[in-house]
Amino acid sequence: MTADRPDGTAPRRVLVLGGTGTIGRATVRALAARGHAVVCLVRRPAPFPAGVTARVADVTDPAALARDGIRGEPFDVLVSCLASRTGLPDDAWAIDYRAQVNALEAARAAGVTQVILLSAICVQKPVLAFQHAKLAFERVLMESGLAYTIVRPTAFFKSLSGQIDRVRRGKPFLVFGDGMLTACKPISDDDLGGYLADCIDDADRRNRVLPIGGPGEAITPKAQGEHLFALLGRAPRFRHVPVALLDAIIAVLGTLGRWVPALAAKAELARIGRYYATESMLVLDPATGRYDAGATPSTGSDTLFAYYARVVRGEAVAERGDHAVF
Repeated sequence: MTADRPDGTAPRRVLVLGGTGTIGRATVRALAARGHAVVCLVRRPAPFPAGVTARVADVTDPAALARDGIRGEPFDVLVSCLASRTGLPDDAWAIDYRAQVNALEAARAAGVTQVILLSAICVQKPVLAFQHAKLAFERVLMESGLAYTIVRPTAFFKSLSGQIDRVRRGKPFLVFGDGMLTACKPISDDDLGGYLADCIDDADRRNRVLPIGGPGEAITPKAQGEHLFALLGRAPRFRHVPVALLDAIIAVLGTLGRWVPALAAKAELARIGRYYATESMLVLDPATGRYDAGATPSTGSDTLFAYYARVVRGEAVAERGDHAVF
């Protein structure tokens, strides 16, 4: 019996999607540490911990998923950390919805009775294509008859690390408005990976949609900048960007995008940027329409500011990966 899994629980055969991203890798490590037999479906060969099996399979192709991924073998649990790389409409519906549906159907045929899905807290106020695609699959999963846990994390450390190098180079920290338009309770990859892995054996998390953040109080962009300058021993310097500027950019790109597809894509990326510039990554109170830090659950022990300190000391690398736009 592994020390990382509750007594009286048996290891499972777990099929993992999206295991090569930073959160996916942390989840795979946590699953392996708990003694589960893990098979990861990947786009290309990638290193994994000892005992973890990686199989190259195209999750957008049902036949390839069954032939190259499942291989006629039985599985108990599907854990999906799969997410579109850009958030653009075609990418979102292909990955966040159709590939997830393909995987769910293949997993059910392989004997899976439980699904752990990594979603996003921003779907509680959907205005963007990728949010609607994620919600559409959430509904399919909830109606599947399988036991499910849908985890909606708040902001990730990697999403809040894009300005570290900028500030190191002596430039000001960019904020929208006064830097206090939004707040979040960021969660580390390892804390989130552990939370996802523990959903397998925690009956209280079954058949639920669970928002989750990291430890500590909610943090504004202004507080992020102030702490980063303090770590570098410099006086805070901010550049305030008006949200109206984003609106103007979106309007221009949206108009030109009617004739130039590449500009339409840029307009959507700008809309994504505006969303994150103006919406908090916290639980939304449907009665008031306001974000509620106190109602946003916390887990883990790693804080954003401790992570910033490790990056500044050279003990960690701010790995942003494919989701740098977020």
